[in-house]
Amino acid sequence: MAGAITCDRAPVADGRRRTPLIVTEDVDLLDDLLRLCAAAGARPEVHHGVPERRGSWESAPLVLVGDDAVERVRGVVRRRGVVLVGRDQDDSGVWRRAVEIGADHVLMLPDGEQWLMDRIADVAEGVGRPALTVGVIGGRGGAGASTLACALAVTSARTGRRTLLVDADPLGGGLDVLLGGEAAEGMRWPAFAESRGRVAGGALEESLPELHALRVLSWDRGDTVAVPPEAVRAVLAAARRRGGAVVVDLPRRVDEGAAEALAQLDLGLLVVPPELRAVAAAKRVASGVGMVLRDLRVVVGPSRGADGLLDPEEVARLLGLPLVGELPAEGALLAADGGGLPPGGAARGPLARFCTAFWERVPVVAAEGSGA
Repeated sequence: MAGAITCDRAPVADGRRRTPLIVTEDVDLLDDLLRLCAAAGARPEVHHGVPERRGSWESAPLVLVGDDAVERVRGVVRRRGVVLVGRDQDDSGVWRRAVEIGADHVLMLPDGEQWLMDRIADVAEGVGRPALTVGVIGGRGGAGASTLACALAVTSARTGRRTLLVDADPLGGGLDVLLGGEAAEGMRWPAFAESRGRVAGGALEESLPELHALRVLSWDRGDTVAVPPEAVRAVLAAARRRGGAVVVDLPRRVDEGAAEALAQLDLGLLVVPPELRAVAAAKRVASGVGMVLRDLRVVVGPSRGADGLLDPEEVARLLGLPLVGELPAEGALLAADGGGLPPGGAARGPLARFCTAFWERVPVVAAEGSGA
């Protein structure tokens, strides 16, 4: 059981400390709390009562008070982030004691273990504002969605912003290839196929290949491995907790895994060439995507032909979607997988300028520790 008590006091913790505080003399309860802290990657500070060290109570990002310690902390300075932890599911008086010490939450073990471990892990990782997550989808094959996804990520990382590029299309050939890093060391999607529950954001980031100042989660060159929706959800949630920007290259077919990715997007960009057949195909894609994602916008991509092209405004009107702009062609991309610049790699090129303008219109709050 876990419950919340409404509290409108401002937080006292300065957000820099990563050590939760445990207050209890109950040996069995302490063992359980230490076990949960270890699983979440946190090393707590433990006291039997209010810490004597000045400011220790106030500055801890999370305080776990055992039900046995209520009398010892009564009258202490009120603050947010206090959890009263007990075991007796039938004890109705626990809510009164929680109010007396100013606790935000009441939690009973073992039922509330997963909730508490997630909170502790948030503290250990220093979770703040989640990353702005942008998905890119092609209205048809060859529309330029992967090129745009790479260019958005490269342009974001160039500013010093923490950026993660996710290849969510197992049949797309691999974004690491498009970035010229298919041989780069690091983990690919098959390594996360068994992921469930919570994935540590810091560990995820450190395990991935680093290319052009950004982290890339792509596919390997082996046989296609089915990644369950639960793994997609866990990995993308971990990526978002790190803040900055996450760019996801999505398949056109909305299966269960793609739906999990779409559910975590802040907005989606549908790349559509200005051709009538492409618009017809993109309309079917938009219909499926729109069932999950509310904020879907259209980017008019380059055309393969020169006859019968539609105006960008007409493409947006036919699709019933807001128009972001027209994606410029960039000849240097032809050499991107042969040692040349990646998409968006030429800072003054038309593609980079397009992406820079996009990020300026959709500002990202820089993650703690980034250079943005």
